[in-house]
Parts: sequence; C-alpha cells; structure tokens
Amino acid sequence: MPQLHPKVVSSLANWHKMIADKNLSDLPAMVHADAVFRSPMAFQPYASSQAVVLILSTVVNVFENFAYHRELASEDGLNVVLEFSATVGDKQLKGIDLIRFDEDGKIVEFEVMVRPMSGLQALGQEMGARLAQYLPAFKKS
Repeated sequence: MPQLHPKVVSSLANWHKMIADKNLSDLPAMVHADAVFRSPMAFQPYASSQAVVLILSTVVNVFENFAYHRELASEDGLNVVLEFSATVGDKQLKGIDLIRFDEDGKIVEFEVMVRPMSGLQALGQEMGARLAQYLPAFKKS
C-alpha cells in the first residue's frame, strides 16, 4: 500500500477519533477554507469549509451503526478511500468516502458514494429534512 503523507496520517487519525467519539468539534481546523463536498444526492458540489463541516457534522448524527472497513490510498499519499457501512432508519447502506488532502493535511475535497438506492434515498430524506434550508447557499456554480 502506498505511504500516506505524514500530515495526512495525523489528520486521518484525528478523523477516526472524531467519528468514534461522534464529536466533530476539531473538524473546522482540518478543513481547507476552499474545500468542496460532493454529495451522492446532488450533481453540483457544495463549496467552502463551512459547507463541509455542516454536512459532515450532520451526517455523523444521521448514521447509526456506522463503521469503517477498509482504507485505500493513492500513490501520492494525499488521497484516501474509506469504505463504510451504516444504517439510516431501517435501511442498510454501504459507501465510500473519497477524501483528498493538501500537503498540510487539510481536507480539500470530500466525496461520498452510497449504495443501494434505498439506503441513499433514506439518507437523502434525513439529510434534506435537517439541512434543506441551509445547503442552497453553498452550491458551487
């Protein structure tokens, strides 16, 4: 497996601790100001660190029985793929987090892919109910 950049190793360790604790209070310090979030429910990405923090801080409370299973890295050591499973209500889902870091270990892009469709729909409904009034301001054009 490729070696992760040392600052990415540190950021990932912090990320895993925050997820385990369900406390993302350290997340704003880990996200680049111009970061982008790519949702499995929206074609256009959401731009800014505030959008990334808002979405991730919400989803950590939507997912139940969340667990990471595998971690893969790119050759440059700045990109990781984290495979996960979770439930939303009575729907099970599997997904991946594609996270791109800069050389300072800050998240510059966070993309999520989810399957099956029933799990994605349940996730989309719950996230929409919690964030619909806030997300349009963060749409990247």
